[in-house]
Amino acid sequence: MATDTRTRMIEATALLLRRRGYHGTSLNDILSASGAPRGSLYFHFPGGKDQLVVEVTRASVAEVSGRLGEALAAERDPAVAVHHIYQSVGRMLEDNEFSLGCPVAPVVLDSPGDVPDLVELCRSAFEQWIGLLREAFVRAGVPERRAQALALLVESSLEGLMVIARATRDRSSLNAVADEVAILIEQAVLAGKVAQRAEITRCLTASPN
Repeated sequence: MATDTRTRMIEATALLLRRRGYHGTSLNDILSASGAPRGSLYFHFPGGKDQLVVEVTRASVAEVSGRLGEALAAERDPAVAVHHIYQSVGRMLEDNEFSLGCPVAPVVLDSPGDVPDLVELCRSAFEQWIGLLREAFVRAGVPERRAQALALLVESSLEGLMVIARATRDRSSLNAVADEVAILIEQAVLAGKVAQRAEITRCLTASPN
């Protein structure tokens, strides 16, 4: 039963954070949504709300990172993988009736600067997600610098499009941008391969000193 109470608090906090952010989520909200007695909060989370929020956010980041890594590993072509990611985000929004987006964005926008662990966790989350995208592009032959720029483009567009889709209650913007981003990635991969072949040819035909 103790584990059930703890789980309920974690699940309730995760939903509240995605809807209201850090400052908009009070202890009373968490207790009310989870049906947990006040004393159980400090029993399971001696650090109170901050400890609970950090733990919930860490779990949410790990879940997103896992899904992103799996999506990128499932396809050899990163353009196809990224296109699938946009579609997956669109389905997620439709499934929750456009009520929930990125689990980290509401916390970031709330600027919880008085919780250093939470600030660092949010920073490292985006660094990790962008890094996973960058690594996938580099593996496909895109030069490091352009791979980083493309990864930033993908992550930033997904974050912005989730806001637009929630405002319009329509996922069509995600579908449209997915097509354009996939084309950019395909072009970057092709350009990288051409550059690699040109460098190999140059090395093979260079006269020895």
